[in-house]
Amino acid sequence: MKTILTLLLLSVSLAGYSQSSYHGKKITDSGAIPATQLAAKMGDKAKMTTKVEGTVEDVCKMKGCWMKVNTGDGQTMRVMFKDYGFFVPKDIVGKKVVMEGVAETTETSVDELRHYAEDAGKSKAEIAKITKPEKALTFMADGVIVK
Repeated sequence: MKTILTLLLLSVSLAGYSQSSYHGKKITDSGAIPATQLAAKMGDKAKMTTKVEGTVEDVCKMKGCWMKVNTGDGQTMRVMFKDYGFFVPKDIVGKKVVMEGVAETTETSVDELRHYAEDAGKSKAEIAKITKPEKALTFMADGVIVK
């Protein structure tokens, strides 16, 4: 009897572990393009509504209010959440995500970059080294699936 109960608990535990979690607007993963292809798909467009799949490299340690997704060649794309309306778990570094929303090239101010560095748990010395605004690909997500 104990063996059956143990196996049942293990099965339920593993089933819950492999499920995806949804944040914000409920989306599907169909039609998502790899994050490594996003810049090429955008071409000369300033903004593009799309669905993207990638690997999480970093997450806001304070609330899960932003994440960075690998875009290839050692680069990342900051992903924020529409209207600050939802957050993602803080322990998803290395996990695959699918997000739907708007990609665009933006310039982030020094103050905002320092704020993000503080959220990421960077040291005061690292934060002080941020002295220039950053032009980069960013993403405003309506919904996210964490796989």
